[in-house]
Amino acid sequence: MNSRCAIGAKDVLLAVDIQNDFCPSGALGVPRGDAIVPVVNRLAQSFGHVVLTQDWHPKGHLSFASSHPGTKPFDVIEVSYGRQELWPDHCIQGSFGAEFRADLAIPRAELILRKGFHRAIDSYSAFRENDRTTRTGLAAYLRERGFERVFLAGLAFDFCVRFSAEDAQDDGFSTVVIEDACAAIDIAGSLAATRATFQERNIACIAADAIG
Repeated sequence: MNSRCAIGAKDVLLAVDIQNDFCPSGALGVPRGDAIVPVVNRLAQSFGHVVLTQDWHPKGHLSFASSHPGTKPFDVIEVSYGRQELWPDHCIQGSFGAEFRADLAIPRAELILRKGFHRAIDSYSAFRENDRTTRTGLAAYLRERGFERVFLAGLAFDFCVRFSAEDAQDDGFSTVVIEDACAAIDIAGSLAATRATFQERNIACIAADAIG
């Protein structure tokens, strides 16, 4: 998608997990994660409707390496629902790391969707948790309000943005990723895998400058 992309009443911006722990000084810092904040702020001014997601883990969450003796962050284990990456403790409920970036300025956001709060299930996608059966309710919320197209920005491109984009498409929404409003963590080829998946699925990736 190279042409200008006009935003209308049936479009929504989904800004994913722009939180302190996902920025470079955080517990699970994404390289250049802080650099996307001004881009997302500018984008939000073009959208009449914005939804924010917030990673919101209890202490001792299943996805934390500290919950599995003998493991370390970025190991992969098998859990009841399949493969699970292990992470440093991050975005713990009520902590500074779980707060949105102080420079994130989207006062007109209509919904803050918290995810990952079930201790025994991780949650990358804003639509389904990692067991792939537990829904967050976001799809129903968007449908009830008549939205048809979801634009995604945020952190990280190759995890929570990726799975949110795939699920948005699977739930029947036209899906667009604003790539320079995202940053990737790139673990074990996850960035290349994300690009390949988006191409296979025809999920459009555009630049922020194309919005208007």
